[in-house]
Amino acid sequence: MKRATRKQLAEIAKNKAKIPFHGFGEGEESNLEPIVRLFPGWTLKEADKLWCAAFVYYCCIEAGFEIPIRPKGCRSCHLAGCIAWEEFAVGDPRIGYHRAGEDFVPEEGDIVLYDRVFENREHDHIGIVIEKHENSILAAEGNIDNKSGMIERLIDRHIRGYIRIPDGFQYKIE
Repeated sequence: MKRATRKQLAEIAKNKAKIPFHGFGEGEESNLEPIVRLFPGWTLKEADKLWCAAFVYYCCIEAGFEIPIRPKGCRSCHLAGCIAWEEFAVGDPRIGYHRAGEDFVPEEGDIVLYDRVFENREHDHIGIVIEKHENSILAAEGNIDNKSGMIERLIDRHIRGYIRIPDGFQYKIE
């Protein structure tokens, strides 16, 4: 069994974002099946335009992190939902959760939670940090206009917080 690292997570996220994955488009069938199949009962049609958190989960699994789709503490939904990632991180003391504005410097392989990126609501988007720049981050994200890709985002009021999964993390109920 390989030991998962955040560095591997960032590399996998970068490569998976470049595929690119996409939902249904004009005359185009979705290629989200590898992501959606991780969530039993969820269909490609249901996932269409709602798969950013599922992309993050898929990359984590591909990197070798062992995390169930609904860890203890996820009250709202499973890890195909952005809010569940925050609930997971806040509820598990082994995971680092850092609210925006804290004295925290994101690194490659950290997960970034956003508010009000696409809609005027909290927890509306999520991605994986690839690089940290002076005033911005480069992130690999799913569901940017229903496609995966890499995007530079300012470190501003849209960032809700960061999740740092420790290298080698394996979920076990304690």
